Amino acid sequence: MVKRDAGASGVLVIGLGRFGSAVAASLESLEREVLAVEKSPRIVTQWQSRLPVVQADATSAEALEQLGATDFQAAVVGVGTALEASVLITANLVDLGIGSIWAKATSLEHGSILKRIGAHHVVYPEYDAGVRTAHLVGGKMLDYIEMDRKGFSVVKMRPPKACHGFTLAELDTRSKYGVTVIGVLSPGEPFEYAAPQTRVDANDIIIVSGDAELLEQFAQMP
Repeated sequence: MVKRDAGASGVLVIGLGRFGSAVAASLESLEREVLAVEKSPRIVTQWQSRLPVVQADATSAEALEQLGATDFQAAVVGVGTALEASVLITANLVDLGIGSIWAKATSLEHGSILKRIGAHHVVYPEYDAGVRTAHLVGGKMLDYIEMDRKGFSVVKMRPPKACHGFTLAELDTRSKYGVTVIGVLSPGEPFEYAAPQTRVDANDIIIVSGDAELLEQFAQMP
């Protein structure tokens, strides 16, 4: 058995494809305790100088037990394209009592299965990236985060001309446009949370929340 002092922040990352490796590397850079598990010897060799990684087949509950999976507070299942493997690994983690299981899904149907067998969080990297790109290609939005599947989102954008030189109280964007400015970033200044007296200038960047369609309309204003 692999002995590790994972502690309360330990994260087990299973699968070192594009998604899993990005998660594992980011956790490592944040100085979180992380152990990556990968079936392919070739991929293990690629990452072993950069990450704590072991070669194992996580579809085997016995293999997970032997590498000390129960020592970890959270697990990320980065295996997505192999549906059967994704489901088996997630089910094994549920059976082992892992407190927080994050699983990658490649479709809504896949995600539904993962939720039914006990995954606490399901992420859709390809879908989320596609939605984000679709909103950014127009050029007005600088960043886009979809907060839920019901359309509520947060965007970073340049303010429309109609906003230049006015305070947020004067603009009253919630009543006029159905969106809420939650922060303003002015050049050379620290981020400022929105207040009625906050003034919006042409060179500012604003953080706006609201319904996705209304945000799109607001961003397309001249």
